[in-house]
Amino acid sequence: MITNLSPTQVVAVLGVLLVLLMMWCSGTRQGRRTDAAHGASRVASLAGYLLGTAGVIVGVQWVAMTYARGTTLFWVVLILPALITSHALTRAVASLDSGYWRGDRR
Repeated sequence: MITNLSPTQVVAVLGVLLVLLMMWCSGTRQGRRTDAAHGASRVASLAGYLLGTAGVIVGVQWVAMTYARGTTLFWVVLILPALITSHALTRAVASLDSGYWRGDRR
C-alpha cells in the first residue's frame, strides 16, 4: 500500500500527534494537581467547620456564664466542649500521621 502525502499533511499529522501527546502528559500532571487541590479544599472545609463549631461553643458558654454562674450546668458547659475538642484534635492529628482511613478504604 503506497500513500502519497503532501508535506502539509505530514506536518498536520505530526501536529495532531504532538497535541495528543501533550494532552496525555498534562492529564498526568492534572491528576497530581487535583490531589493537591483536593487537599487544599479539605483544609478549607475543615477550617469552616472549625469556625462554625467554635462559634456555637462560644455562644453556649457565653449564655452559661451570663445566666448560670456557679451551677453544675456552668461547669458542664465549660468542660464538655473542651473534652470533645481535645478528642477531635487528637484524632485529626493522628490521622495526618497514619495516611490511611479505617479499613484502608477511602
